[in-house]
Amino acid sequence: MQHDEPIDPFNGDPADPSAGLEDLGEDPQLDPLSDAERQDVLEDLADLEIYQALLSPIGIRGLVIECEDCHEPHYFDWDLLRGNLRHLLNSGRPRVHEPAYDPDPDHYVTWEYARGYADGVHDTLSEGSDDDS
Repeated sequence: MQHDEPIDPFNGDPADPSAGLEDLGEDPQLDPLSDAERQDVLEDLADLEIYQALLSPIGIRGLVIECEDCHEPHYFDWDLLRGNLRHLLNSGRPRVHEPAYDPDPDHYVTWEYARGYADGVHDTLSEGSDDDS
C-alpha cells in the first residue's frame, strides 16, 4: 500500500508524544473551503502533477514557498506538498509546518518558475505541431 505522505511512526501508540496536540490552535468554528477555494486547490494539485513530471527528470525535488507567517522560504518535496494540498482539501485548513532540515535550494523552484517552465514546454510543443500543418 502506497501512502501520499510519511507514515507516523507513533500511529496508534498510547505513548505518542504528540497525542493531544492535534487540536491545539485549531478553530472549531473554521469555515470549510468555499467552492472557489476548493477549485483553486484542485487546480494546484493538477498543476503539481505536471510540474513534477516535467521537473523531476532534471533534478528538481519540489517547490519553495515563501511563508507568509515567518517570512522564510519553506522547501516542500513533491509528495509532501501533494499531501498538504489534499489535507487542505479534505479538512479545510492547512497543516502546521516546519521548514525542511538543511535543504539544497538548487533542487527547488518557485510555483512561478514551475508554471513558466510548463508554459514554455507547452508553447514549444504547440509550435512543433503547428509546423506539421
